[in-house]
Amino acid sequence: MSSNTEWTVGRYLATRLEQLGIRYLFGVPGDLLGPFLTIMQETTSVRWVGTPTEMGAGYAADGYARVRLADAAPDQPDQGVAAVAVTYGVGAFSLLNTIGGAYVEDVPLIAINGAPSYEQWLNFQAVGLLTSHMSPRREANLEVYRQVTVDAQVLSNPGLAPSQIDSAITACLTERKPVYLEVMDDLWHAPCEPPQGQLQAHERPFTKRNQDILAKAVAAAVELITKFKTPIVWAGEELMHQRLEGELLEFVEATKMQFCTTVGAKSVVSEQHPLFAGVYNGKASLPEIRDTFKNAGCRIGLGTWSTSKNLNGEQSIGDDWIVAARGGVSVGAMYFPDVQLRFFVPALKTALAGRTFPDDHFALAHKAGLDVPATTAEFLRSLSAKHHKKTELTYDGFFERMNHFLEKEATGGDPEAPSPFTVVSDAGFALLGSMNLRINERAGFLAQNSWLSIGYSVGAATGVALGRQQPLKRPMVFVGDGSFQEICQELSTQVRNHLRPVVFVLDNEGFYGIEQMLVSPCYYQGKPSDGAEFYNVLHPWHYEKLAQVFGSEKDQMHGFKLSTYAELDTLLTDLADPTNQLNHAPILARVRLSRHDYPRALQYKIDDNCPPPPSS
Repeated sequence: MSSNTEWTVGRYLATRLEQLGIRYLFGVPGDLLGPFLTIMQETTSVRWVGTPTEMGAGYAADGYARVRLADAAPDQPDQGVAAVAVTYGVGAFSLLNTIGGAYVEDVPLIAINGAPSYEQWLNFQAVGLLTSHMSPRREANLEVYRQVTVDAQVLSNPGLAPSQIDSAITACLTERKPVYLEVMDDLWHAPCEPPQGQLQAHERPFTKRNQDILAKAVAAAVELITKFKTPIVWAGEELMHQRLEGELLEFVEATKMQFCTTVGAKSVVSEQHPLFAGVYNGKASLPEIRDTFKNAGCRIGLGTWSTSKNLNGEQSIGDDWIVAARGGVSVGAMYFPDVQLRFFVPALKTALAGRTFPDDHFALAHKAGLDVPATTAEFLRSLSAKHHKKTELTYDGFFERMNHFLEKEATGGDPEAPSPFTVVSDAGFALLGSMNLRINERAGFLAQNSWLSIGYSVGAATGVALGRQQPLKRPMVFVGDGSFQEICQELSTQVRNHLRPVVFVLDNEGFYGIEQMLVSPCYYQGKPSDGAEFYNVLHPWHYEKLAQVFGSEKDQMHGFKLSTYAELDTLLTDLADPTNQLNHAPILARVRLSRHDYPRALQYKIDDNCPPPPSS
């Protein structure tokens, strides 16, 4: 443009989003937001994706940001950001939950809130006139968002707006967390200066003091490894968020250390790697994986977050632990602050140069004559099964069958071939079942592991599908029936935008299974449940028939009810055939399970809390 007067605050913000590589803005419109959406449509390539709910928009933006970061070049982390827009009060408060989840899980989102005009606020101040969606507390929206963002701004002066927008987005890129921009309605068309340069993250400087502390941390880590021997690596979330998967691979391949991952870092690298030893999730791990992890001489956590889902009450740091996360390094009882993970991993590799630590728990046990798989890789392969003796589906049997499909059938029998799917898991039984799926590709699995907002997966699938169109990846969603009831209407967004997710709703006869397990696990042994079951009962739905609700003759959706392995096999055979017309539209499959069934990952809850049933 030839003149600064042709730039407005609305165009400025839309252009900044475009410069970040954002192609889709998710949200629910409102009169206070509408002018911005029109400006964005007319002046940029960013396209509006309207969703039925603000939560669905937030989840979609979250999923979009995660896959964009995973697919960006490691030296271009600024590409992994997304945006969501709503209207004041009712929209912003509905969105808040999803921004809270992004804040906890380090997902960079830009939350845009269209607010009442400066004139309307003056009217309220003078005569108490409240307009739609306003609260008598002028900073009500701002104050709540300050709790879940690294920067929150109210834009009321067009002269200051460019610097406020730039500082907030820079904070988002630098801290890898959400920011909040509340823009008063009369600013969208207000003139402002044009953007200057590109926005980018500002790295924390690496000083001489940092070098000294890093050297001490590495020396202490080498000493601990030398003392306890046979280390195993526990790869965590920060490796994914900071795009350090290359450093992880170089470290384990140089040292020959086996590695597990947290659930939140699942598929940080391909799980076909010969040194991969499974997902370690505390007591909820498969017993064989837990034994491998616990029997190691020492444990090295790289970017791992200690959450209840990771540990289930187990101690995370002891004399035989090294944990590098959250800006520091713990080595046994010692702590070294302000040590950046991106420097610690290669420095530790260099310090261990020439030393290797091969130790396959299964291989050693097999060599000793125990009846176990010959290698860890052989054990992990045993977690998939094409056929089951039983007819009725179970949680573990279903995921074993899905494991075989994803490893073998979906890729034409070649485990090295790219998968056509990205797995998106919800919380609860779905996550505990899907965490042991063997994912062929890096970043092929997505879930909330800390915030655990139920229904996340269905909304996130929209962002995953839009973010992974080149090459095309279909979201494969695993979601419990209670979680699905929270957010089912987001399927309409996927139909409307011609996306093709495959959504498996795990219907255990209409029951919040994970809540029952947490409150009264003895229910699953047929024992009294302290009354917990009454509030965990859901109203039953015919989930598969929602395909008729959200689909149309023009935009189809297919629904299935699966009660047996034979019915599941028929669907999977069709899914494996890219020429099948079924694969041209979204698929919703209701997986019927027993109310008393549960993933064996939770067997420890029963063993720890319930006396064994009396022998007959």
